[in-house]
Amino acid sequence: MANIPHLSQLSQILRHDILTSTTAAKSGHPTSSLSAVELMATLFFGGFLRQDINDFKRIENDRVIFSKGHASPLLYALYHVAGVLKYDELLTLRKFGSRLQGHSTPDLPFVDVATGSLGQGLSIGVGMALGIKTKFQISNFKFQIPKVFVLLGDSELAEGQNWEAAQIASYNKLDNIIAIVDVNRLGQRGETMLEWDLKTYEKRFQAFGWNTIVVKDGHNIKQISNAFHTVETCHGMSLQKPTVIISKTVKGKGVPFLEDKPGWHGKPVPKEQLEEALRELGSVDLSLKGKISSPKFKLPVSSITQPSLPLRPYPRTSLYSTREVFGDALVDVGCENNQMVALDAEVGNSTYTEKFGKKFPERFFQCYIEEQHMASSALGFAKVGYIPYISSFAAFLTRAFDQIRMAQYSLSTTMNIVGSHCGVSIGEDGASQMGLEDIAMMRAVRESTVLYPSDAVSVYKLTKAMATHPGMNYLRTTREKTPVIYDENEEFPIGGCKVHGMDSRLRGNDKQKCKAIIIGAGITVHVALKAQQILAKKGVFVTVVDLYSVKPIDAETLQKLVKNTPHVIVAEDHYEFGGVGEAVLSAFSKFQISNFKFTHLCVRKLPRSGTPHELLHFEHLDEESMVKAVME
Repeated sequence: MANIPHLSQLSQILRHDILTSTTAAKSGHPTSSLSAVELMATLFFGGFLRQDINDFKRIENDRVIFSKGHASPLLYALYHVAGVLKYDELLTLRKFGSRLQGHSTPDLPFVDVATGSLGQGLSIGVGMALGIKTKFQISNFKFQIPKVFVLLGDSELAEGQNWEAAQIASYNKLDNIIAIVDVNRLGQRGETMLEWDLKTYEKRFQAFGWNTIVVKDGHNIKQISNAFHTVETCHGMSLQKPTVIISKTVKGKGVPFLEDKPGWHGKPVPKEQLEEALRELGSVDLSLKGKISSPKFKLPVSSITQPSLPLRPYPRTSLYSTREVFGDALVDVGCENNQMVALDAEVGNSTYTEKFGKKFPERFFQCYIEEQHMASSALGFAKVGYIPYISSFAAFLTRAFDQIRMAQYSLSTTMNIVGSHCGVSIGEDGASQMGLEDIAMMRAVRESTVLYPSDAVSVYKLTKAMATHPGMNYLRTTREKTPVIYDENEEFPIGGCKVHGMDSRLRGNDKQKCKAIIIGAGITVHVALKAQQILAKKGVFVTVVDLYSVKPIDAETLQKLVKNTPHVIVAEDHYEFGGVGEAVLSAFSKFQISNFKFTHLCVRKLPRSGTPHELLHFEHLDEESMVKAVME
C-alpha cells in the first residue's frame, strides 16, 4: 500500500516548488498545476509508475504525457522531488536559455513530447501505447506491457481530437493507456462546459468503450491510491480496454485565496503574496525525496534492418501513377526495416498503403477518417523507436497542420507524411479533393523536407530515402498515370534536381537559342517535357528542370542555369502562394540573382470538376500554355 503520510508531505513540497518557481518567473500556471498535485504525486511516488530515471529512453519505461502542457511547473517539481532536477534550476523557469520552458519540451530528457496545444496528448499516447504493445507482442514477451499515462485537463476535453483518440484506443483494445482527467471545474476564462459533472464524463468515456474509475476527491491520496491499484488489477486481468481515472479536483488547491477562484488562470502569485501562500501550506520538509520505481525486466534486443531490396522493374513502355508506386516502395521499406509502420486514414485503396497492410498487418494501423489523431499518433510511434509513414489525400492533411506543427518540437527521429491526389490534375472529383495548399503548409514547418517526384523510379527511390532521412519528411504523389522518365540506375539525392536539356542538339552559338528554363515538379514535369518537344520543332530550345526536391532546393544548380538563360518559368499544380514558385524565387534571392524574366504558371482560378487535361488547360498549366509563355 502507498505510504499516505509520506505522499502528503511530498505533495506539499510540490506545491512549494510550483508557487516559488512561477512567482520567480513572474508568469506561468500555478493554479492548474496545484489541482493535480496529489494525482501525480501518488502516480510517481506511490509505486505505480515504473521509470529508470538514469535512462529515460528505455522501451521498458512507463511513459507520462502532460497533455495539459501548461501544468509544466508540476512536471518539473515532480522530477525535482525525484532528484533529477535541482531546486536552483526550478527557479530558472521560463527564463531565456533555461531547459524549463513555459510548456515542457524534450530539451529535458524525461519529457518525450512537447505539449501545450491542447487536445493532442491522448493521441500521442495512443501512438506510444500501440507502438510499445506491438514491440512486446512481436517479441512474445510475457511480462506486463509498459503503460502510458496521459494527464488531461477537463477544459481540453472539448477538443474533438480527444474523442478521435478515445475510440481508436478502444478499437485497438489498448489496456496499456491510462488517461487521468483533472476535473478542476475552471478553464481559462471561467467555468468549463461540464464543471464538476463527473457522471457525464464517465458516461462519455464508457460510450467510447473505456473502463472508468471515478475519484470523488482528487486530493484524497487513499482514494487516488485505490484508483491506481484498480488500474494495476485491470492491467493484470487483460480486460483489453483503455482506462480513464476521472477525478474531481480544486483549481489552486492548497492556497485558500486561489482555491476555485476564477481569474487566476495563467497568473503567478505576486511576490508580495507569496509568503502568505507558503504559510498556508504549513510545515514543509524540503529535504524529503520521492522514489520512482524502476522497470522489473528488459526486452530482448531484436534485429531491425534487413538487406536492401533492388528497384522493382518499371519499364518505360508502361504508365504508372506515383501514388501506386509509393505503395510498392512502402512494402519494400517494410521488408528492409521491421521498425517501419504505416498509418492510414481510411484511404489506403487510393494512397496504396493497403499494399503494406496486406503484407504487414501487424505494422499497419487504421486511423479511419481521423487525420488529426493520425498525425499525433505517428509522433507517438516515432518516440518509441518506430519510423512512421502516414498518408491521406493532401487536401485532408491540411486539417492536421497544428498536429504537424507541434510534432516538429518533439521530433528527434523520422516522421514521414505522404499526400496524394494533389492539384487540379486529379480531375473530376472537384476542388474539395484537390491538394493545392500542401506544399506551402509543409514548407512552412521549420526543418521539413518537401519532395514531389514525377515518375515511378523517382517516387520509389525517394520513398525509400525518407526512411533514413531524419526529421519531418513530406512526399507529394499524383493520381494520374504518367510515363517513366528515368532509368533504374538514376539516383535522387534529397536536395537535388534533374536537368533535361537540349544540349545534344545544339552546337556553338546555337546554344544561344536556349530561350527559357521551365521548372516543374510532379505532373508539370511531364507537361513541360511535351512543351519542350513542341518548341524544339519550332527551333526554340528550352531546358526543363525536374525540381523533385522542393525543400531543400538545389539552389546552386538553378543559379548556374539561370546565368545563361534570360527567362525562368515555374509551372506548378498548386496555388500561387507558398509553393514551388516562391521556393525558386527564395533561392534566387539567396544568391542575389537578378536580371531575368520570371513567369509563374500555377493554379489561380477556382478549380472545378473536369478531366485532368481540361483542368490543366483551364489553369494555363498545359503544354500549350507553356509554349505560349516561352514564345511571348
